[in-house]
Amino acid sequence: MEEYMLPCLNKKLFGVECFGCGMQRALVLIFQGEFVSAFYMYPAIYSLITLFIFIAINIFFKFKYSNRIIGALAIITVITIIVSYIFKIIN
Repeated sequence: MEEYMLPCLNKKLFGVECFGCGMQRALVLIFQGEFVSAFYMYPAIYSLITLFIFIAINIFFKFKYSNRIIGALAIITVITIIVSYIFKIIN
């Protein structure tokens, strides 16, 4: 599975990692059962998974405050992505 991963074009062309760098590797680590390593690879992976699962469930079962929940999960995910990207650049 790892040989079929897409390369980061931003990193290849400009030498700078993008906001999504590490997401594919984190998913592979989750499938391998290495949950802590997946978090260290891409900290927003669990909030992204939670967001997508909630959106998928919301398609079939409507919740009363689903828009607020999706908005809050999206904000948490974006903040996590930005903060982890800043820490990745600093280190």
